[in-house]
Amino acid sequence: MLNQVMDFAGEVLPGSCAVPPYSETAFLAELGERLKSSRARCELSRRELARRSGISERYIAQIEAGKGNVSIVLLLRLASAIHGSQPQAA
Repeated sequence: MLNQVMDFAGEVLPGSCAVPPYSETAFLAELGERLKSSRARCELSRRELARRSGISERYIAQIEAGKGNVSIVLLLRLASAIHGSQPQAA
């Protein structure tokens, strides 16, 4: 489901009031799982991710639990903080 959103290419859904083909709750849960696994893969604690991103540990925990309806700007900050922690390819 998240891949469908990430691969969005600007297509218009049929009908003027089309209902999204996904559950917002499931989307937020999957997003949270991806954030948590990315953080773990980079061996970052929530505290360190919070320090690097400027987002509170508590809010990061909410996002990871699928409870936080995070903005695109905050996602960018989280991604930048995680990306900055990855070792550079030789």
